[in-house]
Amino acid sequence: MLTWALTITGALLLIPANILPVMTVIYLGSGEPSTIIGGALELYHNGLWGIALIVFVASIAVPVMKLVGLVILCLTVQLRLNVAPRQAMRIYRVVNAIGRWSLLDLFMISILVALVDMGAIAEVEAGAGSTAFATVVVVTMFAVRAFDPRLIWDMYESKVTESESGR
Repeated sequence: MLTWALTITGALLLIPANILPVMTVIYLGSGEPSTIIGGALELYHNGLWGIALIVFVASIAVPVMKLVGLVILCLTVQLRLNVAPRQAMRIYRVVNAIGRWSLLDLFMISILVALVDMGAIAEVEAGAGSTAFATVVVVTMFAVRAFDPRLIWDMYESKVTESESGR
């Protein structure tokens, strides 16, 4: 199933997306690379807890929730788990809706790179982690698109038919 392949790819790419530096801010010739978690913690320690929360939710919580939701949906269909179809459809709708929020971080990095172009004073460089993160976002969006929610209802219908014929 294509959805499985894309979900596994997204899960594997989530590791370098969170371990590798997402960006490096070079100020007056020196700077240190920052990971997603490191950036969120730095924002929090600098008193910007609201932005830190947004970064944490958009960069860590949303991709993980999306991957967990996709795994639940795939397992539900493949193993024919006893999950109510309406509940599975809610999971599908949530996974589909939250996907775009992961793009928020990439948008913020893009704006930061464009705004902080001060030549010798300050510079922002995107790191390999941002590439991995962007790929996670795109791959999981494709995974949601590849999942056919009709499979949930087909599975439910076949279970109902089996239980009626077994009477």
